[in-house]
Amino acid sequence: MSCVIFGAGKIARGFIGHLLFLSHIDFTFVEKVDALADLINERKQYTVNILGDESKNTVVTGAKALKFSEADAIADAIARADCVFDAVGGKNLGEIVPFLTKGIERRAKVNPVPLNIVTCENWKLPADILRKGISESIAEECRAFFEEKVGITEAVIMRSAIESTPDLLAKDPLVVNVQDFWELPYDASRLKAPLPAEMICQKPIYEFTGFLERKFYTYNAANGTTSFVGALLGYKYIADAAYDERILKLLDGVYTETATALSKKHDFPFDEQWAFTRTSLRKLQDRNIVDYIERNARDPMRKLGKDDRLVGSARLCLEYGVKPDCLAVAIACAMHYEEETDESAAELKRIREEKGYDAILRDVCSVDPDGELGLLVKEKIALIKEWGWLK
Repeated sequence: MSCVIFGAGKIARGFIGHLLFLSHIDFTFVEKVDALADLINERKQYTVNILGDESKNTVVTGAKALKFSEADAIADAIARADCVFDAVGGKNLGEIVPFLTKGIERRAKVNPVPLNIVTCENWKLPADILRKGISESIAEECRAFFEEKVGITEAVIMRSAIESTPDLLAKDPLVVNVQDFWELPYDASRLKAPLPAEMICQKPIYEFTGFLERKFYTYNAANGTTSFVGALLGYKYIADAAYDERILKLLDGVYTETATALSKKHDFPFDEQWAFTRTSLRKLQDRNIVDYIERNARDPMRKLGKDDRLVGSARLCLEYGVKPDCLAVAIACAMHYEEETDESAAELKRIREEKGYDAILRDVCSVDPDGELGLLVKEKIALIKEWGWLK
């Protein structure tokens, strides 16, 4: 029994690798960053710390990794694998398509049994991105195998992984601190064969429509709101910001807006979605998760993208007749995010100061500055100035 995990970051090590290790399933990371792959191969183990419950901490042993330069070895690993997981970050999905394609082509020739690829991304339609990329590049003689025997599906990652402190990293540079959450829900309807029965905590869902979008536009929208508003109000930690009455009032509005739109789009009861928002708030307020505002607000240009957590949520609301007042406040705050060590934040500041708000709306958010959402955001910029949130 063996699996391949594309990516060796915190979620790959601290959730997927952790579950496979506890399930006694052999696995190999495939990692773009040579230094990280070398470190894994040198140390051969790493620690997973469960925040709030030290009794569940685990030392994962037998860890190994392949580099992107080892294309043949990666193809062989895919050809032999019982399952392939992906946790590379949504914006990097295109980079792994050639490796998956070559591995599927080799599998078609030497081991033509069904294969499942499970995306573990907080991203919009990650499985569709991979399937389209592979379909466009697969050799014609392997196309029938790909279409009939390769399932590409989506999992929803509910466990958070946060950066470790310098003292822990000094002891184990691969250590991961993670939330005490264990289930791995995934869309079972897209599988070509069951996932390995030995894998613990898997939760197959056959009515998966909207589940990933529901998570993204609930959890990520709330996280973005807390992060960017919290930064503007001077907070350092997510949990502290999530107890601020001003942010809580705003979050209540964001949850209401997204819950209403999602309920309309996917035709499930509002009360059910509202209960889901409470799980998001509990996570934000969990002080066992010592998580920094800076980490969550990092790369604001991407997080202000048209399909991302704030603008994407606001566009969804407008599509279903919901006015995104509170989301527009969060967007207005995000447009003012500043962090000297963050290149994206520095560029955002430059655009704001040199070209103005309309340029951010148009070029970063892909929003018409004079359209409904653009005008609403500019109205909220004036409002947060009135509130004294801008220095």
